[in-house]
Amino acid sequence: MGVRKLSICAAAAVALLATGVQASEAKQKLKGSMQVVYLKVPGSVDSLSEMFTKGMFYGRLRSNMFLWDWKEEKAGKRKDNHAWGLGGSLIYKSAKYNGLSMTMGLYTSQNPAFASMDKKDVGLVKAGKDTFSRNRIRYGGKDEYTGSWGMSVLGQAYLEYAIAKTNLKVGRQLFESVFTKSNDTKMIPNTFDGVVLENKDIAATKLRAAYFTKQKLRDHTSAHDLVTFKTADGNSWGNNDDSAVHKGLSYNNFLAHNKDPNHEMILVDANTKYVKNLNATLSYLTVPGVVQDVVLEAHYKIPMENGWAIRPGFRYFQQIDDGGGKVAGYTNLKGKEAIGYDAGVADSLDSSLINARVDALMPGKKGFFRFGFSQVADKADIVAPWRGFPTGGFTRAMAQYNWYANTRTYMVRGAYKFNKYFNSSLRVAYQDFDDDKPNVQADSTVLHLDNISKLADNLEMKVRVGLVSCDTGNTGKSDTSYNEYRLEFNYLF
Repeated sequence: MGVRKLSICAAAAVALLATGVQASEAKQKLKGSMQVVYLKVPGSVDSLSEMFTKGMFYGRLRSNMFLWDWKEEKAGKRKDNHAWGLGGSLIYKSAKYNGLSMTMGLYTSQNPAFASMDKKDVGLVKAGKDTFSRNRIRYGGKDEYTGSWGMSVLGQAYLEYAIAKTNLKVGRQLFESVFTKSNDTKMIPNTFDGVVLENKDIAATKLRAAYFTKQKLRDHTSAHDLVTFKTADGNSWGNNDDSAVHKGLSYNNFLAHNKDPNHEMILVDANTKYVKNLNATLSYLTVPGVVQDVVLEAHYKIPMENGWAIRPGFRYFQQIDDGGGKVAGYTNLKGKEAIGYDAGVADSLDSSLINARVDALMPGKKGFFRFGFSQVADKADIVAPWRGFPTGGFTRAMAQYNWYANTRTYMVRGAYKFNKYFNSSLRVAYQDFDDDKPNVQADSTVLHLDNISKLADNLEMKVRVGLVSCDTGNTGKSDTSYNEYRLEFNYLF
């Protein structure tokens, strides 16, 4: 079946099922990150046929609109842009038969012609680029930029086996960790192909081990490498083209150093809440022959007599070179010459990052105030193209990548739930990049507002605003100030 036919079938199936589901049958809800939480899941059955007949469908109709307004446009580099994704997802979870079950998820994102950019400008689309596949538009036709808008993909497809307190998943799946996230803020989540083993035998503790062979970013129709930028023919959109990918780790650079451009990832982590009010996680990741990461994170809640609570926390991120430094050479994340960087960057990805925050939690989970801080060592940039965001939850604001070497960020944030129909969050961050690194962006102040409104049962609206003001000073760096606006609707059934 062609992609166009698949897109039509996916949209029709989602719409048809939506008409037959009552609002009272809520089976799922959305977190503030737009990640789905399942409220009801199929149980265990006694036959193979019941495994499928007693499974459950989870639907989501979705609209996501983006508008990006640059302060200063620049031909071929910066152009005001917009995008609109219309579609949704249909997830099927089977019942469990002798501990065995399966999950499959079909996702579609279509782009109204009147609300789309010219095809030759798709490379200039910023936040809205994940509502379509740039690679498909450029290379999916007979000539360049004659491919089709819209995409439909098999976003989840895995077998699951559960016995006692141990769970095994094999296939394409979401995986939330300090390194990897589904980051489902556009139309289609970020997923990984591989095996995940989870165990909860230790009280209040979860142990996980994962082995991944491929990643599928949100705007891709097929899986690709975990770290390699570009393909053998130099296509910059055909492999890992995440906004945070290290462009020095390119296909041809791996070959030039007699290294395989195809990679695997091994990830293990342990989370415990055994000690009252303490939430601690130790995580390890390796992409053999490229990089290793060790992360320790902990948060401790201190209750107050008036119902408030103070919660300090930290995340220490140690990046260890495993051969990737020589491949990337003296380049930064952007693949540009690492002018102003430590000389050791020429053959090493060694670096580190410290995050710290203090939360003041309101009574009754009504909201919180937060002060966050992050500091990257003046060594290599942090390599993190898996949507986990090394500074996430501490100082990262929408669409920001503040883990270049010697970057210091301060953030204040407030979040408040006014009632069951409306909640709001406001972040203000100051990003202090290294003025002596000309190929790193200028310092900036970011204001990031999120408003979530519940319009009806299972229907939500999310409005997001990002205002970024750069301070170029006497650095000679470009003024990349901009305003960004997003409007999203979700209906779950």
